[in-house]
Amino acid sequence: MANTFKSVTSGSIGTTLTDVYTCPASTTTIILGASIANIHTNPIGGSIKLAKNGGDDVFIVKQAPVPVGSTVEVMSGNKVVLEASDKLQFQSDVSSSLDSILSLLEIS
Repeated sequence: MANTFKSVTSGSIGTTLTDVYTCPASTTTIILGASIANIHTNPIGGSIKLAKNGGDDVFIVKQAPVPVGSTVEVMSGNKVVLEASDKLQFQSDVSSSLDSILSLLEIS
């Protein structure tokens, strides 16, 4: 089994749910950290959704307030396990206003 640490980023996310990470086939992924940053000139609400392959889609956080020029660490010591084809989707309540960073471990 190979263990690979990765950092995944996505910039200028807007009001549409955006796929930031999809767990590859034959892989289990552990999300170690997830941050959302406000790159807009006003406060925003940031969301992260787990889209399960064959299961219920659920929000990890929904419209968390992110002040101007700030970053919110969503995971704070928690872990989320993804299975093959599960996705993490990010969204803001303001267009082109959110940057995201994921730290993860892929086990394949």
